[in-house]
Amino acid sequence: VTISSDAMGTLKFHGEGGDSAQNAVGDTAAGNIWDNFDTAATVLKESTGGDNMINYTLPTLVDGVALAASYTPAGANDESSNAYSVVYTGIEGLTASYGHGSSDSQSVGAGGTATNADTTSMKVSYVYGSVTLAYSDHEHDSNTDTSDQDAKSMKISYTVSDAISVSYATEELDSNAAVGNQDAEYSKIVGSYTSGGMTVSANYQEADNIDYSTSNLQDKEYVGLSLSFAF
Repeated sequence: VTISSDAMGTLKFHGEGGDSAQNAVGDTAAGNIWDNFDTAATVLKESTGGDNMINYTLPTLVDGVALAASYTPAGANDESSNAYSVVYTGIEGLTASYGHGSSDSQSVGAGGTATNADTTSMKVSYVYGSVTLAYSDHEHDSNTDTSDQDAKSMKISYTVSDAISVSYATEELDSNAAVGNQDAEYSKIVGSYTSGGMTVSANYQEADNIDYSTSNLQDKEYVGLSLSFAF
């Protein structure tokens, strides 16, 4: 359900599967390469979203600044969760975002210490001529040390010509739950060629230490090729 106006902003109720305000700006600069490797061992930890969440996007208060907030009721947990985000586009070529949110996963009456956490996402990208640079830093801090996670990412894109473009991106995830104490590392190279209405795109993706160990079974490589037409 969505209610909106230019003067009051936009209020949205998610009955199921909503993203918190922090989640909305929480993707890595590389675009979540980790999510292409179909594994539960490496998942970027976020603040609580999900069912019965309320998301509010404020009206424009300052040119180039977008503000949003979200609230998820406690439900079976012992605390409700909230989040907010700020996106700045006031300088030509620059996009900067900051998101912060809380989460709680301890059910009432379950006993023990509640697992409460705060997640912070920061990302900046800048376009200069034919080059685009992006960097992000994502931190998930919990009162349970083994649930902490840090993720750093970068991406550089270069438009060689109207027809050819290339990009290179990396992600590095560090988890205190890692038995092998190794960072999970991801990289991706993409090249595309456009001629008329046809675009050919090729990519190579690599993952090392997916489960934070040095096992060779946790190193993977993907190669992809796509062809698209616009009529």
